[in-house]
Amino acid sequence: MVGTRLLSEQLVRNRFPHLRYIRIHTPEKHKATIYAWNGDLYLPEKDVQSVQHYASGYLYPYVNFQVKAYNAVQPDKVPQLQELPAAIIQTAMRRNLNQYGILEAINRLFPYGRLTFNRYQAADSIIHFDFHAIRLLHDKEKRAMYDYLQELIPLGSYCEVTFY
Repeated sequence: MVGTRLLSEQLVRNRFPHLRYIRIHTPEKHKATIYAWNGDLYLPEKDVQSVQHYASGYLYPYVNFQVKAYNAVQPDKVPQLQELPAAIIQTAMRRNLNQYGILEAINRLFPYGRLTFNRYQAADSIIHFDFHAIRLLHDKEKRAMYDYLQELIPLGSYCEVTFY
């Protein structure tokens, strides 16, 4: 199972419905930070410990989770959320998502080429993809593809795309 950001946030929301603000971000390889606040814009220490315990025990064993108050999003320079196509959201929420589902979603959104899996660099937690285009891609399109891939790959990982 691929532990995407969107699915992970949903799992945390379901387990801790009193937490109103939840954001998960990959700050470095093999790590993810869960930012959370309750309705009072506060994260009590007992919630920090509960969320930490839940993430470590029930989310993804290959990721080292830490929990912080939601107001640390800005100082930690977490990128703002971008609007995502429905197809990316639906794919990211699939519990059975694998590399084939990721490739299928991207290839549907970018029909003027073909994305393929190249290799996974485990030490650096980088997934390498190749995109063989049938026309020149604009920087905006390349950026969108990268942003969408970031939503589809596992937490604690990064990706790189080589365009041909």
